Amino acid sequence: MGHAWEPLRGESRAAAALYIAVYTFHMPAFIVISGYFSRSFDGSPKRIRRLVTGVAVPYVVFEVAYSLFKRWADDDPAHPISLLDPWYLTWFLGALFIWRLTTPLWRIVRWPLPIALAIAVLASVSPDIGDDLDLQRVLQFLPFFVLGLCLGPEHFRRVRRRSARLLALPVLAGALAVAYWAAPQMNAAWFYRRDSAQELAAPGWTGAVMTLALFGCSVVLVACFLAWVPGRTMWFTALGAGTLYGYLLHGFLAKGSRFWHWYDHGWVHGPAGEIAVTVFAAAVITLLCTPPVQRVFRFAMEPRMEWAFKRDAAEPDRRADTAGRRAREAQDPAAAGTPSGAAGGAGTAKG
Repeated sequence: MGHAWEPLRGESRAAAALYIAVYTFHMPAFIVISGYFSRSFDGSPKRIRRLVTGVAVPYVVFEVAYSLFKRWADDDPAHPISLLDPWYLTWFLGALFIWRLTTPLWRIVRWPLPIALAIAVLASVSPDIGDDLDLQRVLQFLPFFVLGLCLGPEHFRRVRRRSARLLALPVLAGALAVAYWAAPQMNAAWFYRRDSAQELAAPGWTGAVMTLALFGCSVVLVACFLAWVPGRTMWFTALGAGTLYGYLLHGFLAKGSRFWHWYDHGWVHGPAGEIAVTVFAAAVITLLCTPPVQRVFRFAMEPRMEWAFKRDAAEPDRRADTAGRRAREAQDPAAAGTPSGAAGGAGTAKG
């Protein structure tokens, strides 16, 4: 939704407020759940294989695909294809690969979250980090992944209590009010976490303040979001397994809408146009998460690649593995009810 609202922000304060509110929590929520489902990563051959086939290979496929798409759709034949400089959405897969490799370390240190926050703060005041692998984002979003590693099923049960759900409503309303107030003067680049404070033309000390303040705000809104995610199976539960599919595929339409000047029509920037854009974006992202789309693109998102691995590095019997996963999810309310968490079923958000 955020990408659909982005071109509307300049002429609509309401769209700008919704954009800020969504960007405060949507990637943090996705990353927290990815961390939660990475708790079992231990560096074993089985886990490394899943990391390669579920994260590294899709990263290569979509980085190349997005670069070729930009060359064609934006009439930019010189646009480079570089696996070290992720373009647009693919940074998340590169970041997830790095975060998951560090999981065993975070599982043994005494204060994982404070250490991760310290790293994020240092990154926010370090303009010399560079753009390779979008390391600023890797480091500044790191605390959310580590937070997910530190969570257990009991934490999800707590935020789903009736009292927590009722409290979430005024908090979300307050967040929208603050976003509406802040929209005219707020630099949305802070939410992307791809630049240091100095690169945003701000004093260095603001990097530390904004990193900690945004982390606190994001955690609160993530909790409010999770409070209203059903713990039981619903009609849209199956869409959860395709969350990462929707994330990676919708970018082609989001970027294409700019390349093809869809937002140049004046009516789009009126109230009716904004509503139409919102409904269209919601319908598209829902469609991209459906099982038929997952089946079509599974070759890129979940390649089996038995030919690439030694037999002793192969996973155990797939039926036993699937049965074990279903048994764990039946006992774990977080696994069945969170759409971002269900993306772990694709082998990318799960260890």
